Amino acid sequence: MIVELGHFALILALLVALLQAVVPMVGAARGWADWMRVAVPAAGVQFALTLAAFLALMHAFVVSDFSVRLVADNSHSLKPMIYKVAGTWGNHEGSMLLWVLILTLFGAMVAFWGGNLPPGLRARVLAVQATIAAAFLGFILLTSNPFARLVDPPFDGNDLNPLLQDPGLAFHPPFLYLGYVGLSMAYSFAIAALIEGRVDAAWARWVRPWTLLAWMFLTIGIAMGSFWAYYELGWGGWWFWDPVENVSFMPWLLSTALLHSAIVVEKRDALKSWTILLAILAFSFSLIGAFVVRSGVITSVHAFASDPERGVFLLMILGAFIGGSLTLYAWRAPVLRSGAVFSVVSRESGLVVNNLLLVVATLVVFFGTIWPLLAEMLAGRKVSVGPPFFDLAFTPFIVALAVILPPFSILPWKRGSLARAMSPLWGVLALSVALGALAWSLQTGGAMLAPVGITLAAWLVLGAFADIASRIRLSRAAPAESLRRALNLPRADWGKAIAHAGLGVSIFGIACITAWASEDIRAMKPGDSFPVAGYVLRLDGVEHSTGANYSADTATIAILRDGAEIGTLHPEKRFYPVQRMPTTEAAIDRGLTRDLYVALGDPQEDGGWAVRTYVKPFANWIWIGALIMAAGGATSLTDRRYRVGAPARRAQRAAAAATPAE
Repeated sequence: MIVELGHFALILALLVALLQAVVPMVGAARGWADWMRVAVPAAGVQFALTLAAFLALMHAFVVSDFSVRLVADNSHSLKPMIYKVAGTWGNHEGSMLLWVLILTLFGAMVAFWGGNLPPGLRARVLAVQATIAAAFLGFILLTSNPFARLVDPPFDGNDLNPLLQDPGLAFHPPFLYLGYVGLSMAYSFAIAALIEGRVDAAWARWVRPWTLLAWMFLTIGIAMGSFWAYYELGWGGWWFWDPVENVSFMPWLLSTALLHSAIVVEKRDALKSWTILLAILAFSFSLIGAFVVRSGVITSVHAFASDPERGVFLLMILGAFIGGSLTLYAWRAPVLRSGAVFSVVSRESGLVVNNLLLVVATLVVFFGTIWPLLAEMLAGRKVSVGPPFFDLAFTPFIVALAVILPPFSILPWKRGSLARAMSPLWGVLALSVALGALAWSLQTGGAMLAPVGITLAAWLVLGAFADIASRIRLSRAAPAESLRRALNLPRADWGKAIAHAGLGVSIFGIACITAWASEDIRAMKPGDSFPVAGYVLRLDGVEHSTGANYSADTATIAILRDGAEIGTLHPEKRFYPVQRMPTTEAAIDRGLTRDLYVALGDPQEDGGWAVRTYVKPFANWIWIGALIMAAGGATSLTDRRYRVGAPARRAQRAAAAATPAE
């Protein structure tokens, strides 16, 4: 009964979405206030109905209702509870329902907190958001019904993909979707602005917090996926330029450009049409990601489905929203011209260069991702585009971006002097180069990857806080005055510095792990030992055990230093009998300066075991940097200028204060 109620709630959500898509849009066009007001309760009801459907599906997974086809295909009665819950979105149908749930959540948030928006703009934004929801609700109900029943339910299910039975993957999709789908809000604001023909500083302040929220979640989601791949797949890598990794990375690059471009609209009333285009492209690449993951056009360990019927339906949705929005943009963009002018040397110019680098880097990733498909379609031959291409083609743009960030962040608006901007940065530059030279000398020459990466990392981190130090007049004013300035500094400025520093920390980790990682592969018998990175690893034995829904061979490997045992690792080779699939569970001795990473391979004919060992210098700094970037976004989000309800509440308090007491 609960399953049928969930299905019915989903149908009602579609009907409400259609109502919300039409009535407020017509009301905004005609100036009918009552029709525009329909958008707010409709957005709340649509979210409540979608949430009810999602909870009904989750209940089916939790109680192992194998009469539901989706549960029978993706769950098992012996599976741990956390993976029963995660099984709700660990498949195509459930993940699409989560996709729509987050879409309606963002719509409900704008309805609830958007009281300070002009009624016409809010009505149009919520109508566009509902149009997207209606398209995907129709897709779910027509091609991907998660509530379909089985006539003859099995005694037990087929279990969840073993690679997804991991805590990291349990939480990775919700965070990633909050970022992916959250960009729909920027898209809706952009389409509403094109229809109205109005983009100004107020519009930028309204759209920026939603984009910032989506960017923050997308940063965390990508980092979690990278971290999962690092420890779960047993390859010792943190990024593989896999097609599905790329389709999550491209919206991140574009949303980063959008955030910087929106600043120019807010501060200088410039780059209006460019900002609108970025908002459209950022969400369009999220839609392309949904298509790639679910259409089967590209094979990936992350892909959910390969149904051509679903792929065609998704392609139609892509054509409607991407093609329709770009057509509208081509028609209406000329009315968004700005009269603002600025010098070649100015913060505006720096942000333009920043945007161009990010967009071209996105196009490089897109070309490398889509080229194998195009080559097969057009030339009938299979082409592989792997890490060497991406590393060579993508890296120069990120290096250039890192070089320009500190000075262009300090430049004033409209017109500036590069010499003056560099004034507080010369010491930072000298120290950064010195750190790079030190790294080069410690590695006794050789490749320049790590020294250059360390130089860029120091340049970003120290440059970000040199900007803050300059603004609060640190060491040039009394300590009390500097503290006062620091406390009064807008939180968005603190957030910018933190995010830029986080990028530097990630670059440091990437450079070190790429340049200095080492690998050892050997066959070992119990009692064998070997040296690695100043340690000695000894295989004490391998034991067979049984888990909740798998069997495992677990090795015990002692870590010795100077003859004393300082730790133990337990890598596993698991086998999931229901899915007939083996997995590798790496064991990692973590540290701030290095990871000692051991993966157990297959048994050998002579009674030994294949053991793969990696030493990964500063690996965890990659994900620490990503978390710092997300923290920078969260800090900026607390700035009163970007809290969507703050102006309305301030106006209400002012009105209340002005009203005489009775």
